[in-house]
Amino acid sequence: MQAQRTSNPAGDHPAEDGSERDVAFTFVQALAAELSGGKVELPGFPHIVMRVQRVLSDDRADATKIVRVIGSEPVLATQLIRMANSAALNPAGIAVTDLRAAVTRVGVDTVRTATIAFAMRQLREAATLRGLEMQLGVLWRRSVQVASLCFVVARRLTGVNPDTALLAGLLQGIGRLYILTRASRHRSLFCDAAAYHTIEQDWHLSIAAALLENWGIADEIVQAVHESENMERESRGAPGLPDVLVVGTLLAEINGDPTALAAQVQCAKPLQRLRLDELACERFLAESSQEVTTLRDALG
Repeated sequence: MQAQRTSNPAGDHPAEDGSERDVAFTFVQALAAELSGGKVELPGFPHIVMRVQRVLSDDRADATKIVRVIGSEPVLATQLIRMANSAALNPAGIAVTDLRAAVTRVGVDTVRTATIAFAMRQLREAATLRGLEMQLGVLWRRSVQVASLCFVVARRLTGVNPDTALLAGLLQGIGRLYILTRASRHRSLFCDAAAYHTIEQDWHLSIAAALLENWGIADEIVQAVHESENMERESRGAPGLPDVLVVGTLLAEINGDPTALAAQVQCAKPLQRLRLDELACERFLAESSQEVTTLRDALG
């Protein structure tokens, strides 16, 4: 019976016997079917995300068209102007007040970042996710922290474009968000926190990669997200976006825990590639704390 249901999206058919074990098994089967089907879409994500993505991917689209699409959603437009005026993205302190100037200042990747940030906040207010505000809040704060750290790591320690790193960092947790939205119809999954965490850890990066590919996000970012928890990642040449994303994710997860930091410094090769030993990590976090806070505020 379960085998016949694996092609259905998670949440469409609850397990018949109501047991948590069967629900979890059916849910994982559904995730596998969605991935193999190649059509992974985030339920409830505002259409503005795809509209912005399409116009930014169109080589013929000029600034006027981009501004027109973003301006159709006033809250998004306000978010973008706020980001353009943030201390992190506007170190000269020259304020912009109109959308066209904001788009010109921040560039394509930050426009995408602002759009994703707007969409994730909208999703948190969806009626179908009522009761999951705490989980959504935790995911959002984590995403913002990872994104902010990736931006600062890229700008201070590498030659990676910090705006691209900011976008990649914000998207690193998009698979977790997908799993949460799907699990919202199987509330019994949340009764066993350890089991849910295992599902999340096993699936979120593959789902994120599939989702971002569907959105037409640059291959460089998709690959970096997919490798963002690979502590054994080997690479040659200068540190790249995957290294930045691994380090940003690690520093966010460690969250000031000296024991965890000491353990990761010994085994995480991207930390070693950026020459971040225990003392260097602590110094970096202290020196960049204000910048990280400013970025978190800008992302909302």
